[in-house]
Amino acid sequence: MNEALPDVPEVRVVGLPQLTSGFDLVERLDLPMHLKVHGPLEPMGGEQLAQLAERINLRGRGGAGFPFHKKLRSVAESAIRRGVRPVVVVNGSEDEPACRKDTVLINRSPHLILDGALLCAEALGARTLVVGVTRESTQRSMEAALAERGLSNGRRSALRARVQRNPVRMVTGAAASLIRSIDGGPAIPPGRKVSASQTGVGGAPTLLSNAETFAQLAIAARIGPERYGNTGLYDEPGTVMLTVSGAVARPMVIEVPTGVPLRYVLQLAGAPPVPQGVLTGGYHGRWIDAATVNEAIVSRNSLDAVGGALGAGAILPITQETCPLGESLRVAQWLAEESAGQCGPCYLGLPAAARGMEDILNGGGPAALEALKQVAKSVKRRGACSHPDGSAMFLESTIKAFTDDLAAHVLGNGCGRPVEGVLPLFEGGRAPTGIPGGAESEENGPSRQKIYVDWTLCRGHGLCADILPEVFQLGADGFPTVAQAAVPRYAEAKALRAVRRCPALALRLEEDTRAQGESRTNLPVLSQGRGRRALGR
Repeated sequence: MNEALPDVPEVRVVGLPQLTSGFDLVERLDLPMHLKVHGPLEPMGGEQLAQLAERINLRGRGGAGFPFHKKLRSVAESAIRRGVRPVVVVNGSEDEPACRKDTVLINRSPHLILDGALLCAEALGARTLVVGVTRESTQRSMEAALAERGLSNGRRSALRARVQRNPVRMVTGAAASLIRSIDGGPAIPPGRKVSASQTGVGGAPTLLSNAETFAQLAIAARIGPERYGNTGLYDEPGTVMLTVSGAVARPMVIEVPTGVPLRYVLQLAGAPPVPQGVLTGGYHGRWIDAATVNEAIVSRNSLDAVGGALGAGAILPITQETCPLGESLRVAQWLAEESAGQCGPCYLGLPAAARGMEDILNGGGPAALEALKQVAKSVKRRGACSHPDGSAMFLESTIKAFTDDLAAHVLGNGCGRPVEGVLPLFEGGRAPTGIPGGAESEENGPSRQKIYVDWTLCRGHGLCADILPEVFQLGADGFPTVAQAAVPRYAEAKALRAVRRCPALALRLEEDTRAQGESRTNLPVLSQGRGRRALGR
């Protein structure tokens, strides 16, 4: 069983270090040591900084990979148009069990991250800088770094800088969640999608990117685009920070130039010579098989071309001796637990998808596989954040990558291999809170009610999905896709309204008398091959 990764695992480098310069000298580069290793940094104008980011093709290193120069220009244009000061936010919320690169940078080289953030704040005329973190170690390191620079959140400060600590949850790392928490709300995505570049912290244009992105910008600003481009690939210059774990002898964070063969990175970490598969990009990423590993190099474009993903920089091989579907089921169950509990496709769809994977492993046959495909497809592009999209991508990739094992489970008696638990997960299941500091609000507490569909009465009017989208979605046949579901506490009033307004009186609410903390049971309706009779018609 693989243990959870420490905040700061072993750090290695291939070639000359850039982000990890000085790591061989001290455990943490305080400000004097940081300046000795990296040297001073001169301010840059806004357009000059944008041109630098464009010339080195700097993309966000948090997973989405959005071009940084476009984000920088968008924030500047919005601030000028509206006549307001923008805000700069560093996203250091690294809450995936398999990711530690940003945590390592914040703990060991916080001033490199601050260099990039302060460059942007100066260029944009920002007067507010916030660093979002979720771990005690990263909070301590970054608060110490701000103090070493004489930065504070005092009202008379020319630049108000502070650290925002949020709970360790997958959805906390979403940009909208972090912005919402900075404004005093819960660290969960709001119900609507807005552009931070236009309306972010306090409604102001906000430049938000992850910790490694700002550190990369600081390196490029010091050495210039030409020298920066001498490392790595022509179209993706520089280095990449990776977290390598899973079935490896030495879990590590490693800085490598783009273009390094992926198999070499795996070899350094002590991965199996011929892994059964490698999960690239983390738990919102994609699997590639052993043959593809030999073709892949470390770059966003290369991994995309072979069906993988750079994502958040997590690389996780598994051995030939473990059941890949069983390993993926553990991750799918964790992803379901990480839902913010406010969007139906995520709150209901991800547990249903995990149950679908479990049904396949338990001999559910082709019907279970078809149900899993249907659920994974239905949750995409329907949430307030990217969590359901990334989770669905992971599940679909699992089905595609391990066809032999899938056939053994769907058509036979299984693959016969155990589940070794090599993919790291946090210890213990946690109910989603989404509240700064980890406290749970009344409206985000455990459900007290369940809603039921009476199929002998339901006529497919669809009004329930309009009133209560957190619970009900309509299938291709126009009927609800769940037979019974726990109602989120914040949606109880809407659930009562749905019951009262159902034209066919096909809904009923009951108190949920199960012990607190017991897993929810939201039963999906599998309409394929069952026709109208399955719906009580």
